[in-house]
Amino acid sequence: MRQSEIASAGRAVANAMTVDVEDWFQVQAFAGTLPRDQWEILPRRVEANTDAFLEMFARAGVHATFFTLGWVADRHPALVRRIVAAGHELASHGYAHRLAHEQTPADFRDDVGRARRILEDVGGVAVAGYRAPTFSINTRNPWAFDVLADEGYTYSSSIFPIRHDLYGMPDAPRVPHRVAGGRLLEIPMTTVRLGGRNLPCAGGGYFRLLPYALFRAGLKRVNRSEGACGIFYTHPWEIDPGQPRVEAAPRMAKFRHYLNIGRTAGRIRQLLRDFAWDRVDKVFSDQIKKAVLF
Repeated sequence: MRQSEIASAGRAVANAMTVDVEDWFQVQAFAGTLPRDQWEILPRRVEANTDAFLEMFARAGVHATFFTLGWVADRHPALVRRIVAAGHELASHGYAHRLAHEQTPADFRDDVGRARRILEDVGGVAVAGYRAPTFSINTRNPWAFDVLADEGYTYSSSIFPIRHDLYGMPDAPRVPHRVAGGRLLEIPMTTVRLGGRNLPCAGGGYFRLLPYALFRAGLKRVNRSEGACGIFYTHPWEIDPGQPRVEAAPRMAKFRHYLNIGRTAGRIRQLLRDFAWDRVDKVFSDQIKKAVLF
């Protein structure tokens, strides 16, 4: 069922489909195992895997937002142009996939500014959105929002309002809200409120871990009971069971990275059939405009 048919069938609440465009060796789980000076010599798989998403979305009639690393855009400019040509939103994932809370304000400014300039130059479109690597904007670095606004971004999707050992801001609002003195809209990752806690319902490792029916029920609850739009995220490497295995990585890192990776593409195809999807800048257009005009 294509998106126009989903809307006519009464499931018109559109959720935001997003892809964080990074390669398999750039994930935070392998940061202590695969040093950055090896990145240039490791086999790149990001282009082929992102092309697989482009084909998947084209078949489903879905447009998405691709939060793309400047590092990837530098090395795969044709991929960035294909993303734009297919009608998707081009957004920023920073340049070097460094955790925002481990950078100084000056370093962060250089990273996000450099990424935006490269993406706009290569893609030929304005870049409005940003997502921090590993959701690394939190109570330690609220200044990051001001930097993003200063650098020309109009929205961020960087906060995951859950409790997690690597990231999370459980007390943050669960709905889009203004930050940086109103100059920027933060669109947090989707959660379900249950038993006084926020439970994740936004994709990534949790999507691969939980039974699909449970995830679907959670997103339906957000759409129907709360009347809210959800936001889903995934990565090109999550649909690539043939990627190299990093056997030297810690056991938990390998568990998180490889769990059910051979089933992800099928689950996402089902997700595209079960819900309505669009780009972040379309799904949250009214809220983004208000932040811009503030």
